[in-house]
Amino acid sequence: MIYLGADHRGFKLKEKAKQWLAELGYEFEDCGAAEYNTADDNPLFAEVVARKVVATTYSRGILFCGSGVEIAIAANKIDGVRAGTITDPQQAAAAVHDEDLNILALPTDFVSVDQAKEIIKFFLEAKFGGDERYLRRLEEIKELEKNN
Repeated sequence: MIYLGADHRGFKLKEKAKQWLAELGYEFEDCGAAEYNTADDNPLFAEVVARKVVATTYSRGILFCGSGVEIAIAANKIDGVRAGTITDPQQAAAAVHDEDLNILALPTDFVSVDQAKEIIKFFLEAKFGGDERYLRRLEEIKELEKNN
């Protein structure tokens, strides 16, 4: 399952991503915003997506906002989330492979529609490498969450 969330600056791209995901046969859930609203706040959508991703095995999230940063910061406040702001398809694949990135934060002001489509494709097709060093680092991150 792929969970989607966006504020007003990411709303249009989220709507396009829903079309792409449907065309590719992915199962997804739109966690908001349900409509374009310039007064909305992205941490609210980040939290909904983040909680669903950590509660659902083998799921991923995609968040959309202008810079991609604030929405990723908000999502990362939820234990078990590994959200990152990504601007390149290869970066997306590497982040999944090495860090087991489970939420992609797209900076809609800094990527084109075509770039976003490629980034999403690479993010969803990538697999976690599972090397000992990657597993060790994920455990170290879990320890940080416990001690927070």
